[in-house]
Amino acid sequence: MKFWMHGMFGAVLAGGIWVALWQIIVTMALIVTTGAGLTLQAGPALLAGMVAGPVAILLRPPTRLVRHGIGITVMAALLWGFTLGAPFDPNGLLPAWQSVVAIIIAAAAGWLSLTSTIGAMAPAMQARYAAETFYLRLLWGLGLMMFVLIVAVPFYVMVMTSLKSQQSLLANPLDFSIDPAVGGAVLFRSYIELFTEYDFGTLLLNSAIVSVATVLITLLFSVPGAYAVAKLRFPGRKWLSGSVLLIYLIPAIILVIPLYAVFSQLGLRNSLLGLCIVYPATTIPVALYMLRGYFAGLPSELDDAGLMDGLSRLQIITRIAMPLSMPAIASVALYVFMIAWNEFLFAFMFLDDVKLFTLSRGIVSLNSSEVPRQHLMAGAVIATTPVLILFLWFERFLVTGLTAGSVKG
Repeated sequence: MKFWMHGMFGAVLAGGIWVALWQIIVTMALIVTTGAGLTLQAGPALLAGMVAGPVAILLRPPTRLVRHGIGITVMAALLWGFTLGAPFDPNGLLPAWQSVVAIIIAAAAGWLSLTSTIGAMAPAMQARYAAETFYLRLLWGLGLMMFVLIVAVPFYVMVMTSLKSQQSLLANPLDFSIDPAVGGAVLFRSYIELFTEYDFGTLLLNSAIVSVATVLITLLFSVPGAYAVAKLRFPGRKWLSGSVLLIYLIPAIILVIPLYAVFSQLGLRNSLLGLCIVYPATTIPVALYMLRGYFAGLPSELDDAGLMDGLSRLQIITRIAMPLSMPAIASVALYVFMIAWNEFLFAFMFLDDVKLFTLSRGIVSLNSSEVPRQHLMAGAVIATTPVLILFLWFERFLVTGLTAGSVKG
């Protein structure tokens, strides 16, 4: 049974959406990289994509390379024609080579997105499976594009702003381009001043101490706790297993006031030790929950073999369960580190001494009229970079360690 969608309609729909979207993306990229006040021409791009859609579904040359070459050329010609020869710069604000490069990028991205969406769809009524596949590809591509933009655009603006001077930001707030000819000392002046004038090295050290301590304390309690919940039988086990995340039903703002009062009486309020107590209390439940499922999936025969060899439960955890669970432990450690590194509420309420500020608390202190905006952005880059590096490194570790443990028999 064939229903739901005609292949030609799908090609027209996908072509219009993708070409208009890439037109918007390339135009915005030109604006933030050049500072030029360009005009957004999404309507003509939409029409160009709708015309290119039937071309993509009808064009079936013998090789994919020929198809893409012809398609990108046709797409560029359609963009040029529907926008009357100026798809990005009708007012002549950009050099000619930049406009040509922008047209090629938009045409290539739009064509490749279009062909990936329609796949091998024919210009006829489509069966249900083909129609569902088309819509899933389209929605998946749009979702991925929006996710990348939401992450990439703010990060780009943050980095470029941190490398600019106060004069250039005031002259054109939309210009996020940089001039490498000014030299490294000028480009990285905000970063240099953060470490020389605002003592950001101390903030980094404080955050590192608190985050690493939180990870160690969390793993110290959550690993044996998760193993006990997953492998041992004791009264209240099911209740404990089901209620381990109840702490997250209580908003953190409710806990701040009583903790503030208690820590003030105990002398822990204005100290890093106080944070090292509060942070593990909030991360141990989720670490228990994450590790419990992984430990439960380990074969029970391994524990029985260890007990027969005379190992204690602690030795089974350290010599058998933990080596086989390193991917899960690494992911939990990274997750806990990110929580402690980025936490702001408790640090804001508990810390008063500037020398004890963590990064999140110190960056907020830069958000004032006395501190230039590029210093605030440089601080945000410094706070983001270590977590990004750790994530990339742990990702490689997780991928290589997924098959580290197995049962041999």
